[in-house]
Amino acid sequence: MSIRVWTAIPARLTEPDRPPHPGRGGRDGKERSVTIRRPTVRAVMAEKPGLATHQSAARKAPARKVMFASACLCAIALAACQRPTGDFGRPTPSVIHDTLMPQVGSELAVARGEPMSRFNLTDDEREMRDRGWTLIRPPATEDWIEGTRTELIRTRILPETANKLDPDRYYSYLRSDKYRSSEVRYDKVAADALSDAELVPPFCEVATRVMAADEERLRALGRRDISTKEELAGAQARGWKNRRYVDWASQALRYRLVSYRNAIDALEIETPSHNKVWDANVAWKKLAAEVVLLEKGCEAINRYGQEEETRRSRIYSNWGTERPAPVK
Repeated sequence: MSIRVWTAIPARLTEPDRPPHPGRGGRDGKERSVTIRRPTVRAVMAEKPGLATHQSAARKAPARKVMFASACLCAIALAACQRPTGDFGRPTPSVIHDTLMPQVGSELAVARGEPMSRFNLTDDEREMRDRGWTLIRPPATEDWIEGTRTELIRTRILPETANKLDPDRYYSYLRSDKYRSSEVRYDKVAADALSDAELVPPFCEVATRVMAADEERLRALGRRDISTKEELAGAQARGWKNRRYVDWASQALRYRLVSYRNAIDALEIETPSHNKVWDANVAWKKLAAEVVLLEKGCEAINRYGQEEETRRSRIYSNWGTERPAPVK
C-alpha cells in the first residue's frame, strides 16, 4: 500500500550529494513527489510474533467475561422459571407464574396456530390444574432443568412437543444423595410411588367433572339459536385444552413408572437388599394400577365380574338404640 504525497522539501535534507535530476526537482526547492510506503500488518506481525498473541488475548478477555456474565444471567433466569411450590409439593401463588408467563404463552400459542380460549377457568378446572401439577412435574424435586422446561410447557411458552424427558434422571439424583443406609433409597422409591398412587383418584374425580362440564358447554351452545364464532371457538379450545391436560398427566405418570422401574432395577445391582426390594415392587405395582385407571378414563373396571358387597344404609341399623337428644 502506498500514498503519494506532494510536498516541498529542501534538497539539502534529502539528497545533498546528488546532482539535480530532471523531473524530480533539484536544489531550487520546487515541489517534488515522494512515495511513502507503510509496512503491512502481516509484515509487522512477522517482525513481532508476540504482538499478535498479546492482541488476540486482549480481545478475548472481555469477550470471555461477557459470555460468562450472559451464562450466569441465563442460569438465573431459567432457575426463576421453575414454578415455586409449598407444602406437599403444591404450587404457591406467584404473579410471574400465574399471570405474566401465561399471558406470554397465550400469545405464542396463537402465533403457533394452537387452539386458544379466553374463557375464565371454572373451579373444577383450576383444581384439576393444581392437582395435576404434582403429577406432571419431574419426580426428582432437585431436577430444576426439567422443572423449568415443564413450567414453560405448562404456560404454553414452549410447545407440548418439547416434553421429552429422560427416565434415568430420577436415579441419577437418587444415587447422588448420600444416605446413612443404602436401603433408604428403596424406601424413597416406594414412598414416591405410593404418594403418586394416592394422588391419582382425586385427580380422576375432578377430571371427570371437568369432562362433564365440557360436554354441557357444547350442549348449551347447541341449544342456542345464535352463537358467535368466538364462543364456539372458545368452547372447543377449552375442551381441547382440558383433554390435553389429562393426557399430559397420564403421560407423566407413565414416565414416572419407567423412572421408578429403572431405579429399582439399578438399586438391585448397585446395593442389593433382601427386605426392601419387595416393598418397592409392591408400591410400583400399586402405582401401575392407578395409571391404568387414569388411562381408561378414570372408570373402575370389574375385570372378573365379581359381585360387589352392598353397603347397608344407616337408616336401617341401630333402631331403638339411639341416644336421646340432649336437653339443655
